[in-house]
Amino acid sequence: MSNLYDKFGGEENISKVVDYFYDLVLADQKVNAFFENTDMEKQRRHQTKFISFALGGPNNYSGGAMAKVHEGMNLQPEHFDAIVRHLRAALEHFGGKEEDIAAALDKVESLRNDILYK
Repeated sequence: MSNLYDKFGGEENISKVVDYFYDLVLADQKVNAFFENTDMEKQRRHQTKFISFALGGPNNYSGGAMAKVHEGMNLQPEHFDAIVRHLRAALEHFGGKEEDIAAALDKVESLRNDILYK
């Protein structure tokens, strides 16, 4: 059985998902302010590596721990939920199967306590 990384088409396809995801995020007034001073090209590359690793792909992620990365942002549940919603939409847009999307979002959900209220 292949892992989620393979099911979502590897890094090349995950990169497309991430691009679409950030298009949704940046259009959302609830969360786009968090990215005002962000180099989005770098962020997209970084997030592609992170999601690829989180879905069982190669560990090319070189970022910091989730709590450290989100320190000082004071993210609230509604922000986290919006991000999850946009990720779901992006995975659906690229034809992800519901069971695979649910499994991927479970992995994201497991990070909630490391990200919120920092």
